[in-house]
Amino acid sequence: MGGNGGSGANAEKRPNELLNSWFVRSGWSKGELARQVNRRARQLGAHHISTDTSRVRRWLDGENPREPIPRILSELFSERFGCVVAVEDLGLRAAHQSPSVSGVDLPWTGPQTVALISEFSRSDLMLARRGFLGSSLALSAGTALIEPMQRWLVPGPTSPVGDPEPPTPSRRPGRLSKPELDLLESTTVMFRQWDAQCGGGLRRKAVVGQLHEVTDLLQEPQPEATSKRLFKVAGELAELAGWMSYDVGLQPTAQKYFVLALHAAKEAGEKPLGSYILSSMSRQMIHLGRPDDALELIHLAQYGSRDCASPRTQAMLYAMEARAYASMGQPGKCKRAVRMAEDTFADALDFDEPEPDWIRFFSEAELNGENAHSFRDLAYVAGRSPTYASLAEPVMERAVELFGKDSEHQRSYALNLIGMATVHLLQREPEQSTVFAHEALTIAKKVRSERVNTRLRKTVDTAVRDFGDLAEVVQLTDQLAIDMPETAEAV
Repeated sequence: MGGNGGSGANAEKRPNELLNSWFVRSGWSKGELARQVNRRARQLGAHHISTDTSRVRRWLDGENPREPIPRILSELFSERFGCVVAVEDLGLRAAHQSPSVSGVDLPWTGPQTVALISEFSRSDLMLARRGFLGSSLALSAGTALIEPMQRWLVPGPTSPVGDPEPPTPSRRPGRLSKPELDLLESTTVMFRQWDAQCGGGLRRKAVVGQLHEVTDLLQEPQPEATSKRLFKVAGELAELAGWMSYDVGLQPTAQKYFVLALHAAKEAGEKPLGSYILSSMSRQMIHLGRPDDALELIHLAQYGSRDCASPRTQAMLYAMEARAYASMGQPGKCKRAVRMAEDTFADALDFDEPEPDWIRFFSEAELNGENAHSFRDLAYVAGRSPTYASLAEPVMERAVELFGKDSEHQRSYALNLIGMATVHLLQREPEQSTVFAHEALTIAKKVRSERVNTRLRKTVDTAVRDFGDLAEVVQLTDQLAIDMPETAEAV
């Protein structure tokens, strides 16, 4: 248990009132918090962490745990309360961070972007190999997030005064041929397919490694056209690394990759790609309970790509706008955005120009899934409204039907099955809910996605709370415990 100790053990400690306050409000027991810390530590590769009830008690009594535990606690409480709970908000000390691995207000110039992606991806790979994370990342939100992202629209260099000098490029001239560039781009497509089929947990390190290799190529002298294509590849890979990190629950890491991806997309001159990256950031903010930030990011994406995004991309942005409005409890604006998504997607079906691979995922199934989740979210915000649940049901049913025929997007299929289960719970139809939850569990066992697992557990918890005595709910709970056990031991 040496990896769990605190610093300054001989110093007089006072109870950590901030941590105690968050802990009491969470409703967790000490054992439950210890189990969650252990599970998140395993996801981070910190296999030396083995927390127990007595260790949690010492933290509450004033012991300051070593990294990565402050970061883990920050993430767990952020997700519990639907807002960003920083390490400092918990009365804990964050590890010292260099500018390249902390914050999102980064220089918007090519050489620094390359250096920052290179350093961050290298750190990610090295720390994963060592089995622990030596530095903590903090999530940014509010103006600290939105204002730096707005500089995506500013033409030319926008580096703050005092940024480090860009690295000196290597003397070896770049010798990338067109077939090699084509292969890099097709490899990115393959990684994206793997993610959709298998979840973010299976190939994340491979994507990060490929991203690091691309930054090596960008640090060599390249013709301008080659450099732009490489920045585009770097942007797509960084977005995918962020998406996979988000999928497995590494929220600060995901945000950092998204920000770096946006920088790379700007260097590539790819505004539609930038809007897609901002939509991923928006989705993460909705997940973290920050719909106001999500809406700001989507509006920035729409404004920045209004004259160049394809109808399919615009439809995706409208659908995400609807999700943000739903989480904010604004049904009129949500329904308008849903209609705009549907109308614009209809235009996309007649669009005969080639589209980038990154938007290919936004199919009729995805459109229905997003809009159904908007109505479902409205139902929750409106106090479990049966009216909005009834709006969600046929749209979600269509999404499930379409995803059921699509072997490439198994994670989306699982998420929409879970969505269907929640809709039936809202309509107080627990027997039907368990049917969809069982189907989702079957897929969840094959897909390495903490997002799927967490949503499934929350849905089952809701079923137990509302209909715990029902035989079908008891059976579902037992099956979940067998197929998706939660253990306190470190692996």
